[in-house]
Amino acid sequence: MNDYILSCCSTADLTKEHFLSRGISYICFHYNMNGVTYTDDLGESMSFEDFYAAVKDGADVSTSQVTMGEYLEYFRRFLEEGKDILHVCLSSGISGSYGSACLAAKELMEEYPERKLFIVDSLGASSGYGLLMDTLADLRDSGMSITELHDWAEEHKLNVHHWFFSSDLTNYIKGGRISKTAGLVGSVLHICPLLNMDNLGRLIPRQKVRTKNRVIKEIVDKMEQCADGGPDYSGKCYISNSGCYEDARAVADLVEERFKHLNGRVEINSVGTTIGSHTGCGTVALFFFGKPRED
Repeated sequence: MNDYILSCCSTADLTKEHFLSRGISYICFHYNMNGVTYTDDLGESMSFEDFYAAVKDGADVSTSQVTMGEYLEYFRRFLEEGKDILHVCLSSGISGSYGSACLAAKELMEEYPERKLFIVDSLGASSGYGLLMDTLADLRDSGMSITELHDWAEEHKLNVHHWFFSSDLTNYIKGGRISKTAGLVGSVLHICPLLNMDNLGRLIPRQKVRTKNRVIKEIVDKMEQCADGGPDYSGKCYISNSGCYEDARAVADLVEERFKHLNGRVEINSVGTTIGSHTGCGTVALFFFGKPRED
């Protein structure tokens, strides 16, 4: 294994055990619930079950990204050990953490000119970002140098597709993304918005699908249209969910039924507390590799 640090943020939404088993370091975002600040530490400080129960009950939740100062402290300890670092950030399309990491890296490279510190904007989020990290760990373990791995990440990060749907419009209304009137009508008609992440790492509404059963089928149809090899896709597939495991399981079952050559079973994770503070409950996200994402 190459002796450098592969790193990301907790917003890649894999489990602590997954990160440890793959040798991926991570730094945590933060969130505030009803006036109390917590660390987005993969469900350790507060379980995902308790978090989403509180959100469903109307808890006031906000988030804060990793600051430049936190990045300085986090990166410095690896550099002082003589390690180079490849750090991949949450999409700049939804967070300013990439900018903070770049500022920290610039300062530290003046302090440690003999070291390498690469910062990559994942243009991804949640377990799609996690799927990219897991793939980078595979390539690192195959012998790629840090420079080769950085170049591969930049060239292929847009090949990771992110498709989301939500069966609960509460946070869409609360966040002002849809009006109260539209939200009421959508709820009555059982509208489930279907979104994806574009080539700038932004979440873009694509369709309004009526009923959960239809949107589950539609999101798997999108995978068949976009995945490498279509129904012959042989890569990994990850799903994340915000307090709606049964919906995620239904998507996973349909994926496994339709795609016979997957690399292992579909992996289901929880949407972490940072991303979940914005999605609220009822979101299912599907991630896989395919042709480069476009606008």
